[in-house]
Amino acid sequence: MTVQIRKAVPADAAALAELLLDVGWFEALNGKPIESVQAQVKQRIEQCLADGSHSIYVAQSTAGQIVGYSTVHWLPYLFMDGPEGYVSELFVRSNTRGAGVGKELLQAVASEARARGCSRLSLMNLRSRESYARRFYIKAGWEERSEAANFLFRLT
Repeated sequence: MTVQIRKAVPADAAALAELLLDVGWFEALNGKPIESVQAQVKQRIEQCLADGSHSIYVAQSTAGQIVGYSTVHWLPYLFMDGPEGYVSELFVRSNTRGAGVGKELLQAVASEARARGCSRLSLMNLRSRESYARRFYIKAGWEERSEAANFLFRLT
């Protein structure tokens, strides 16, 4: 599938909200009206555009539909030679998975990371996800850290 990768803008909020609902994995969105999800997404895009510490990329098809997106946060670790790019979100519309959209989004993130002088990129992928089962990130050149554990501290 041919897509254009570009930075997200607030006008993308409706399409991104629809994509998130299409993914269907997010308990926090269950039962929310689409207008509420759109407002939330628009607010997050505006937050990310307020400074250079975050980037959101969208993958737009030649027909103009947003079929995927990725969010990355640029973290300045004191112990590393350069910042780390943390990919917190990478989602592709269910009917376009496997068509190379995710790979193109990762390439855009890697390109910006190099331009920023980053030392590395990282992300978390749940082992129960289909992308983990089909080794999407391994095939894209990423390596799994066997010694790492992922922890959450819930605030709400």
